[in-house]
Amino acid sequence: MTDPKAPPANPSQLDDAGVLALYNPLFEPFLKAHAGGSETPLLAHYTSIKVMESVLKTSEIWFFNPLLMNDWQEMRHGAVVGTELFSNIDNIKRAGGNDERAEILRREYLGLVHHLEEHQAFDTYIFCLTEHLPADNDGLLSMWRGYGQQGNGAALVFDPSRITVVPDSPIVVAKVSYATEVARSDKVRELLEQWAELTQSLNLPNDQLHLAAYAAFWIIKSLALVTKHYGFAEEKEWRLIYEPDRDDKGLLKPNLNYHIGARGVEPALKYKIGYLPGVSAEDFSLEKILDRIILGPSHSSPLAQKSVERLLDTIGKAHLKPLLRASSIPLRRVSGSSF
Repeated sequence: MTDPKAPPANPSQLDDAGVLALYNPLFEPFLKAHAGGSETPLLAHYTSIKVMESVLKTSEIWFFNPLLMNDWQEMRHGAVVGTELFSNIDNIKRAGGNDERAEILRREYLGLVHHLEEHQAFDTYIFCLTEHLPADNDGLLSMWRGYGQQGNGAALVFDPSRITVVPDSPIVVAKVSYATEVARSDKVRELLEQWAELTQSLNLPNDQLHLAAYAAFWIIKSLALVTKHYGFAEEKEWRLIYEPDRDDKGLLKPNLNYHIGARGVEPALKYKIGYLPGVSAEDFSLEKILDRIILGPSHSSPLAQKSVERLLDTIGKAHLKPLLRASSIPLRRVSGSSF
């Protein structure tokens, strides 16, 4: 277990932001922003040709709520484990120092969980991508099957190194880690043990204990958003994440929208790739970050390629035609098969 940074002599002299910053060593490794820079690899988004057309035509991508996606369990898992631990006063007595302070921490934490369930979870959104090797013009077979319309779709490959970082943007880029359910539960408990040690050492006054509870809540929620079951490990996923808490100025509130799909009406965040003060830099554009467009193996015949070239001509994006690639994976879609 790594020791947290030593607290200042008198944390009560700090404002709320200063107190919360003391907990940064515990959760920053799990939701570290990688928006640009050499540390972030090429990232691909596998989708349908129809969605590809929409993205290229409008420069708009749609974020969806993780609770409505295939990996809904991952976000809920950490919250469930954290709630179980905080529901037992003995588990947090060490952090508070006595029953009264432990009860304050418990009450504040469970209140935040209730707020998440009733409000925050609804407007938490992610956009999923997968690591892409620079020399790869074929894409991953499993991704074509799972997200690229059984090979009939396309992969939009982006280069995050071309992005100018905007500090405190409400959208962050995070790498997903993979583990078993037991390992994820153990990680939550480990982090809460570190949190308890730090909270005990800070000895915050009672009227600041809500900040400690908020830190615990943020740690667990952040971890839940960037961890998945090890069965998904081959996806090598990265995520663009939007959380209401990070958007305290409401910069993306006008982008909160909806989508009508196979499951009916669902919440969505529709984000136009381009300059938006406080969110993205002035030089941010789809054309700048788009590295290549790979046509799926079942949609990469010469006729299909010519058709996509005409699509680009028609939507005014002829300059993107040099980015087109055709996957050479010998995948043939078989009628009636889930593969």
